Amino acid sequence: MISPADELKKVRAYLAHMVKHNGSDLHIKAGSVFRARIQGSIQKLGKDIFTEEQAESFAKELLGDRYGEFVEKKDMDLVYPFDDKVRFRVNIFYQMNGISAVFRVIPLEIPDISVLKLPEVIEDFVQKERGIVLVTGVTGSGKSTTLAAMINRINQTKQKHIITIEDPIEFVHKDNNCIVNQRSVGQDTLSFANALKSALREDPDIILVGEMRDIETINLALHAADTGHLVFSTLHTTDAKETINRIISTFPTAEQNRIRLSLASSIQGVISQRLVKTVDGKRRAAMEILVRTPTIERLIMENRDYEIKDAIEKGKSHYKSQSFDQSLFDLYNEKVITEEVALENATSPSDLKLKMAGFSQGGHSGSNEKTDEQKKDDDIFDLK
Repeated sequence: MISPADELKKVRAYLAHMVKHNGSDLHIKAGSVFRARIQGSIQKLGKDIFTEEQAESFAKELLGDRYGEFVEKKDMDLVYPFDDKVRFRVNIFYQMNGISAVFRVIPLEIPDISVLKLPEVIEDFVQKERGIVLVTGVTGSGKSTTLAAMINRINQTKQKHIITIEDPIEFVHKDNNCIVNQRSVGQDTLSFANALKSALREDPDIILVGEMRDIETINLALHAADTGHLVFSTLHTTDAKETINRIISTFPTAEQNRIRLSLASSIQGVISQRLVKTVDGKRRAAMEILVRTPTIERLIMENRDYEIKDAIEKGKSHYKSQSFDQSLFDLYNEKVITEEVALENATSPSDLKLKMAGFSQGGHSGSNEKTDEQKKDDDIFDLK
C-alpha cells in the first residue's frame, strides 16, 4: 500500500521536472494524468493515472491538520515551499471526479523591472507619491510578477513603509531601504477589507492589495489613495476601459457618480497585460498602459469610457501610454514576436495588419505630432 508521503513524493518529482523545463503550472487531477503548462501550452507528463484514492491521500499529506478545513470549504489556497529556491502557490479543490490541485511557480528571486523588459513608464509609476496604480489581466498573465518588480524597485530606492495584503503571499520582500510588512488573508488577517482598515492606522506610505474583490475593499483602496497613500492592486480585467467600468459598476447606481469622481482624481495608471510567445520560445508581456492626464480624468468623470482607448493611443509619444495593438506592433518591429502572434493577440487584427503593411490608421499611428488635447495637458498638468 502506498503511503500519503509517497504520493506527495510523486508530486514533488513532477514539480521538479516542470521547474527544470521552465514550466509555470502543474495540474493534478483525480482520474487523469499529470499535466504542466510549459511556455504557455498544457502538456502531458507521462502516462500514469492519478487515482481518486491517491489524490485524497496526497491532499491529506499536503494539508496536514488543515485537511478538515479543506473538506468543509471544498477549496483552499496555500503556499508550498519546495526548496530554498522555489515556492509554489497552490489552489486545491474538489471537482466531480475527486480532488484536483494547481501548483503555480513563485521564484524566490524577485525579477527586476529591467530584466522583465517592462516599458519605461513603469518606472514613472514607481516614483509616484500617492494615488492608485492597477495591474490587470487574466489569470496567469504575470500580474503578480509585475507588481513584485515594482515593489522591489521601491524597496531598493526609497525609504518608505510598505504593507502588502495578499491571498496568499507570493513573492517575499525582505526589508531593504524600506520596512515591508506582508500579511496573508486567512492567516494574518480575516479579509482584505479588515487589513486595509488596519493599514490606514499603521503609518503606511505604500499599500499593495492583492486583489480588489468587493465593494468594501475597492472603497477602502480608493480612500487610501485619496488620503495621500500610493496603492497598488489587481483586477481580473482585460484592458483599461473594462477596468474603469468594472470598478464603477461594482457600486449601486446611486453611488457611481461619487466613485467616478474619486477614481478620476486618484488613478495614476492602469497596466493591462497579456503574455505572448516570443520568437525564442519564451513569453513576454504585451501591455496596454493608461497614464492619468487631464484628458483621461475628464473622460472618466464624464462617463466617456468608450473614448479611453483612443486617448491612450494618441498619448503614446507624449505620455508613454500605449494600447495593446501599439505594444504588439512595437514587439513585432523589434523582432521579439512574429506577425502571427501579434495578430492573434491584437484587439483589432485588421487595423494592426494594415499598420504592419505601412498604413497609418488616423490617430492610431503613434505620431510625434501633439494633438490640441495634449498641448492643453502640457499647460495644466504636472506629470510628476
